Amino acid sequence: MDSKTSSELAVRGHNKEGKHWLRQIGLALLVSRTDQIPLFYREFEGNCHDSKLFNRLLQEIFDILLQLDRSKGELTIVIDKGMNSEDNMKTIDRQEGMHFITTYSVAFAEDLVRKDLSLFTPVDTPKNQELIQKGRAEDQMVAWRTSGRFWGQERTVVVTYNPRTAAKQRYSFDKKLGRLHDGLFEMRSRVRSGKRNWTSKTQVMQRYKDLCSSLYLPQDLYDLEFKTTNGKLHMYFRKNHYRISRHVARFGKNIIITSHHDWPTDKIVRVSLDRYQVEHAFRQTKAGEFGNFRPTWHWTDSKLRCHLLSCVVALTYLSLIRLWLHRAGVKYTADHAMHSMRHLASCLCWQGDKRKPVRMIEEPDSDQAKILKAFGYKIKNGVLQGL
Repeated sequence: MDSKTSSELAVRGHNKEGKHWLRQIGLALLVSRTDQIPLFYREFEGNCHDSKLFNRLLQEIFDILLQLDRSKGELTIVIDKGMNSEDNMKTIDRQEGMHFITTYSVAFAEDLVRKDLSLFTPVDTPKNQELIQKGRAEDQMVAWRTSGRFWGQERTVVVTYNPRTAAKQRYSFDKKLGRLHDGLFEMRSRVRSGKRNWTSKTQVMQRYKDLCSSLYLPQDLYDLEFKTTNGKLHMYFRKNHYRISRHVARFGKNIIITSHHDWPTDKIVRVSLDRYQVEHAFRQTKAGEFGNFRPTWHWTDSKLRCHLLSCVVALTYLSLIRLWLHRAGVKYTADHAMHSMRHLASCLCWQGDKRKPVRMIEEPDSDQAKILKAFGYKIKNGVLQGL
């Protein structure tokens, strides 16, 4: 969208894909835990931070949730650490019968992260049960429970450790650390040669910080020293093993904070892990062929809102298709079903002396027949019929 085009929605802001020069639109989406069915959405300006938006929409979200589930009297909202703020948590605390489960940044809770793993015990999750059946009990997620004061009140805290995630993060970290090490050797070589823009300590430090930022690494993993001899700058560096060990200690760790004091640890962990439901829905809106929000092909706010509404409706239908298939025992994704059914062809046939053609549907393959049966239909003699 051209910069001169007026829009309250499409504005520049922090972009997770690194495309900060593009104008963007934000989407708030609330989905059901079990079925991923959209329950609420709201478009918002692209430069609004998640936590500020959440506080703005909390009351509206609560009203909708209470209307959907009045009988139980209690509701739990699962959020990500990007939504954490003092105001948001106070708003939730003021709502009668409303509880929350959120994650907390490990960078702000070093004392929790560094707890001895001997205190952790396995949790009852579907993935852990699957690992036990495969004879890989050592790969189970484990957890340790405590309490602490967060956002002005005493909360239940669960620290989890996933050894498989820790191994993946360590592998990625070692590769990045190697690239940082190679970059430092190249920087030292340029400093020694006295190349232009490499003769000032300030300039070199800034380049080191930029290199760390590009690799998403902390800046304190290496100690840099500079000395000037005969008017010439020299650079020295070495690993800070203490800082590296503290950084590695975070791998595989996750901190969960909740207002549910009576819930067992297993339930808290399972519900927190179900955040992937909304993440799956967002992946569908970004990368799926059906219900993809991008590209928009619009540049006025009214058309952009209409486009988002159409996409959320499509996302709802896709969720219902998947739910209907699974209830019938057909474990296909909505995308697979759509791809399969789009290849079910029909044609116009002239029979005998009849002037009007009759539309006939081809015989479905096994996948198409399962999908049709799940929705209560079959094809007989080229005609769609109910079962």
